[in-house]
Amino acid sequence: MPLTLDTLAILDAIARRGSFARAAEELNRAPSSLTYAVQQLEADLDVLVFDRSGHRARLTPAGQLLLDDGRMLLKAAADTEQRVRQAADGWEPMLTLAVNAILPMAPVLDCIAEFDDLGQKTALRVRTEVLAGAWEVLLSGDADLVIGATGEAPPGGGYRTRILGAMEFVFCVAPTHPLAKASAPLTEQDLLPHRVVAISDTARKLPLRSAGVLQRQPRLAVPDMATKLQAQQKGLGVGNVPRWLFESSEARDLVAKDVAGDKRSESLYLAWRSGDSGRALAWFIQRLSRTDVFEGVFDAV
Repeated sequence: MPLTLDTLAILDAIARRGSFARAAEELNRAPSSLTYAVQQLEADLDVLVFDRSGHRARLTPAGQLLLDDGRMLLKAAADTEQRVRQAADGWEPMLTLAVNAILPMAPVLDCIAEFDDLGQKTALRVRTEVLAGAWEVLLSGDADLVIGATGEAPPGGGYRTRILGAMEFVFCVAPTHPLAKASAPLTEQDLLPHRVVAISDTARKLPLRSAGVLQRQPRLAVPDMATKLQAQQKGLGVGNVPRWLFESSEARDLVAKDVAGDKRSESLYLAWRSGDSGRALAWFIQRLSRTDVFEGVFDAV
């Protein structure tokens, strides 16, 4: 192929420095070698890259297109070289984080911003999962680290976990809901006639789980916490929400209700596969284990 990374680097240097002589100085090469490389490229492509009719060579439209696309190729090559070196040094090409939908996303994004400061080229992907779905993506290899895994891991082992903390939940209803004016602690018989709003388990193969839902209770299944909150604010159903969310401005107007015998809290964990040992994974495990990451979300254990 007439196009090489070396030739593209020459074009880039000439365009940035404004002349063949200055580009040759930057590249520590003889000006004649740059002239020859450009002439050979023009001959191989059968196009004029530089317009030499004036006092200084200027890129033709075809030459400008070649330079623009060439710079993208040079950047891609440089990124590939860096990723290869990082892989040899233990940094993964990509890391996928699965975040439990009951957790706020802002602390995770703050950690990603800190990771960016390391200057590594590990590509990051974030997804949200619910209940058994969080374990399933770890089992399938679709995620490398689960942030906020709950319940028991799938049978067979092969996982490592680290506890983040215990999250408290508040049972709440809209002010217009019939249960809003109930004075005594609500019983199971009080709750059964009323629809509960629940986030759907994202698992596709593992047995589905539910939380805070009574058997035979009508259910409105929603995809995420934001929708659940809005549905309860509109009086479309009742249900538990994390205390950190109930106490935020987003949960305005919701009324907390006591439920007899219900002191619900949930332990949340970091979870990853036992055999994984990449440096990006290790960094996020260490960073997310700090108690200040999810401050106010739940008490660290």
